[in-house]
Amino acid sequence: MSDTRTQLATFAGGCFWCMEPPFDKLPGVIGTTPGYTGGRIEKPTYEQVCSGKTGHAEAIQIVFDPQKIRYRELLDTFWRNIDPTTRDRQFADTGSQYRTAIFYHDEEQRRLAEESKRELENSGKYPGPIVTEIVPASPFYPAEAYHCQYYKKNSLHYKMYRQGSGRDSYLEKMWGTHKS
Repeated sequence: MSDTRTQLATFAGGCFWCMEPPFDKLPGVIGTTPGYTGGRIEKPTYEQVCSGKTGHAEAIQIVFDPQKIRYRELLDTFWRNIDPTTRDRQFADTGSQYRTAIFYHDEEQRRLAEESKRELENSGKYPGPIVTEIVPASPFYPAEAYHCQYYKKNSLHYKMYRQGSGRDSYLEKMWGTHKS
């Protein structure tokens, strides 16, 4: 953590390009970094992670000000941007590197993550079980620079990818009007 007034949150929700925009626009979020976590080797590359052999998930790490946004609000944003019922896949992307997971940084985050998952399971919103993992945070390795803020740097390609992935149509069906 960069200082005592900020905290970290780490979420895996499939393609990290698609996970940055919803968090970047939240008041109290200081920054987002796409990267890799939950794997077996140090400093993996995008190509290594894409092979599915490192055990890493594409993830987003968020630096936030808990005086301006609560961790629970970040959890709500996370759940509204994934399909939590699909194991080792998010929309067009398949493989364990695209699994959904909440990587908690302390016991309070674990408790809140488990509570929010239970609430979602009990809501009846999904016909199947919620398979999103809730696991301790492990070393996080920032992705290569060209992945950071991809949706801004390569907006046309990003929009085509996102539309083609099926993510937006799914989120629209599940949650109503959805803006990425």
